[in-house]
Amino acid sequence: MTPGRTPADRRAALQRAARLRQLPTTDHDLIRLAQEPLFPRWLQQVTATGGCAHPVHLTGHTTTHDPATGEVLHHYDTRCEPHERLLLRCRNRRAAVCPPCSRLHAGDTFHLVRAGLVGGKTVPPTVRDHPRLFVTLTAPSFGPVHRTTSDGKPCRPRRRGGECEHGCPLGCSVVHTANGPMAGSPLCPGCYDYPAHVLWHAHTGRLWKAFTDNLYHHLATLTGRTRTGLRRTLRISYAKIAEYQQRGAVHVHAVVRLDGADGPDSAAPRWASAEMLTTAVRSAAAAVRLHTPYSAALGEYELTWGAQLDARPLRAFDTPDALSDDAVAAYVAKYVTKSATETAGGLDYRIISRDDIQTATVPHHTRALMMTCWRLGGQPEYAHLRLRAWAHTLGYRGHILTKSRTYSTSYGALRAERAEHRHDGETVRGELSTATDASWRYAGSGHSLGAALLAAGIAEDLATNRELAREALAGDRGRPAG
Repeated sequence: MTPGRTPADRRAALQRAARLRQLPTTDHDLIRLAQEPLFPRWLQQVTATGGCAHPVHLTGHTTTHDPATGEVLHHYDTRCEPHERLLLRCRNRRAAVCPPCSRLHAGDTFHLVRAGLVGGKTVPPTVRDHPRLFVTLTAPSFGPVHRTTSDGKPCRPRRRGGECEHGCPLGCSVVHTANGPMAGSPLCPGCYDYPAHVLWHAHTGRLWKAFTDNLYHHLATLTGRTRTGLRRTLRISYAKIAEYQQRGAVHVHAVVRLDGADGPDSAAPRWASAEMLTTAVRSAAAAVRLHTPYSAALGEYELTWGAQLDARPLRAFDTPDALSDDAVAAYVAKYVTKSATETAGGLDYRIISRDDIQTATVPHHTRALMMTCWRLGGQPEYAHLRLRAWAHTLGYRGHILTKSRTYSTSYGALRAERAEHRHDGETVRGELSTATDASWRYAGSGHSLGAALLAAGIAEDLATNRELAREALAGDRGRPAG
């Protein structure tokens, strides 16, 4: 028996232990974390990541010294950190995976797109006077699909009815809602051209490159100039985002801007206008023709853009015939945070085997597209397209958002600017007289159950603080001076 402890003390201790054993696993983990001696430092790390849901764990050290004298100016080692690890943001853009990092990515995207429209972030404000369009290019039809209507009309009414060769109705009299199970799926899976859909996705990057090349050529034709002469006086800058439609096909939204020969720092020629750019966009898109490699099983496909094309001028403020710059930037920023399951774009993770496709919780139409990627990916003539590696995105191999080099700033520059702001402009990297030795190793990612709960609470508190600060700032702006 422990000296100084009575039987009543032992019974109370046993009762506390019994109550602790009945607690959920998450509560056990919370108690464990709170009892660790470096718990306050762990909270600081999680707060510094913004409450990231899946932080990256690193171990290692970094040393900054004076190369001339060898004097150590700064040394950091993770051996002094909780669990000897440093937590960094995962930087995942999808809100379904990590809400805090997706919010940060959306903000960076907004500023990246907006800077190319109104200036800022190394872009001169005079770009708002350049001819600019918001262009939407769509995929062609690969077969009729069930569609939603905003006016309550039937999907595909057909007075005479009729069936296809597979026995499926040629029409549909049902009114589908936006989240309905049939919206976007083919009327007949047997008639739907799944190989063409997948191969079109795999060549979307080349289709965009052909479009921008054609755009120079058609602008030269409209102005009576040679292609070489046009490129010496004008440059096309763009930022584009790929968005999945309900049928699982990508369509491209792009901000297209005409600059002078020196990029955004120079004005476009006087003869360049938004109306001329609109005409050139329509003719350049219609002229795109690409061909897939020949296959003994499928033959050769001719790839084009869809017949539906929209090109609208951009203005600094909302007008009846134009979109506002901020509205376009906000739309793009909102879309980049959506997950694949929200946009009928497949899965958020790579597919390793055919079994992964069979067990995925996706609509039948999406599963058929992924299976087509897997099947075509095994044919040697399509090996260079890496369709199996990109089966989770239905064959689409590009980034969600891409831009031309001169359109505006970059994600890397925005992150560097944010880091410098957090350090009050003091960056060791900018000191040319110093040298840094570093050694880092990946040690894992994510949170335990209790840590995930605390991180979510920190992220929620930070979001609330931002909202309160935004409301206070808006109130100060609306309050009359004096």
